[in-house]
Amino acid sequence: YKTCEKRDLSTLRNITRRSCKMKAYNINDFAALIGIDWADTKHDICEYPINTQKYHYCIIKSKPEALHDWAMSLKQRYPNQQIAVACELKKGPLIYALAKYSHLTLFTINPSSVANYRKAFTPSNAKDDPSDALIQVEILTLHMDKLTVIEPESAAMRSLAQLVEYRRSLVQDSVDLSNKITATLKNYYPQALEWFKEKDTFIFCDFISKWPSLTKVKRVKKQTLLDFFNSHNSHYSQVNDARILSIKSAMPLTEDIGVIEPNQLLVEVLIAQYRVLLKGIESLDKAIKLAYKSHDDKVIFDSFPGAGPQLAPRLLVAFGSNRERYKDASELQKYAGIAPVIERSGKKMWTHWRYSCPTFLRQTFVEWAGFSIRYSFWAKAYYEQQKSKGKPHNSIIRSLAFKWIRIVFRCWKTSTPYNESKYLEALKRRGSPLLTFAVNS
Repeated sequence: YKTCEKRDLSTLRNITRRSCKMKAYNINDFAALIGIDWADTKHDICEYPINTQKYHYCIIKSKPEALHDWAMSLKQRYPNQQIAVACELKKGPLIYALAKYSHLTLFTINPSSVANYRKAFTPSNAKDDPSDALIQVEILTLHMDKLTVIEPESAAMRSLAQLVEYRRSLVQDSVDLSNKITATLKNYYPQALEWFKEKDTFIFCDFISKWPSLTKVKRVKKQTLLDFFNSHNSHYSQVNDARILSIKSAMPLTEDIGVIEPNQLLVEVLIAQYRVLLKGIESLDKAIKLAYKSHDDKVIFDSFPGAGPQLAPRLLVAFGSNRERYKDASELQKYAGIAPVIERSGKKMWTHWRYSCPTFLRQTFVEWAGFSIRYSFWAKAYYEQQKSKGKPHNSIIRSLAFKWIRIVFRCWKTSTPYNESKYLEALKRRGSPLLTFAVNS
């Protein structure tokens, strides 16, 4: 797990020079260098023409028309030449607007790099937008070969990438909302939480909306309750009978109207929001399924244990369609924040995880590694082996994700679906202690 970190210094240049064609740019490739300090309503721009070596400043509005006019004016002033544009963004309205112009090459600069560069020469912490645009030009001039060029994937891949990220965000919103609903019901109506173990269902939402208090549901006839359960495809008679029996024998937590009425009103509001979220997630699931089916690499990512309909599309997006994007698996391990970082100072050395990385990308690999334990023999054996050594759960999952990335990278590069049996045979040929541990345990 730590071995690849020893190559950090030697591979740093290759890692940061990540573009679709693995091309290294320098300032002689461009007619002008431009830094953009973006904002919601306007953008401060510093322009540095290579031939004049003078800085020009301007401000443009963030409206699409203003961005188009500015981009076309650059094309007229620098005909048949490329222009380097640096910004502290990887995506968003500004990037989407500029990416369509073929005469612009977009470089992304980490905001912390700009901030640290500014502090190095401005101890007073003075800051304004034009100076930040100038700093970006200076970073372009001095360190262009270390910056990432924004080379967008195909429209289909970019669409799927946004869909899976939006879905994950809505799922987190639904979890937060479910926790609020649970906390509110515990204040006056805790029995409902016992009747429905899973909250992210329409039957739960409809039940609470129809009978938002214990008093109301106790007045309902048995047949009415049975009809409700059957209409929501809950046909297990034992479960339904147990619910009805519990409803009829339930004792109120409190009869204080001052507690019941405010909490009941809040629950009704939260349930309405929750239902909308669940429908939204359902709609995104359908869109993701349809978009995912159109990709040729679907068969590869469907083959990985535990990926399933949610995580397989996310893994596809994590790797993309351009197989020249990463030189080897270690680049992706580091870029995704899965590979640890080793720091050395004098005789001291310590290891920590990467603080700066695409959060959603790291989240994808970690979540899938956790699921894979249930479906992969060697992944479960590895988890148990590390657990027996006293390693904490989160560290084991990240280490497992580190191993999985190497396997997936190989399958992705060779366009070969994963085969658990073949991988176990390979472990056996190498005399892996993992199999020995699995057999003995």
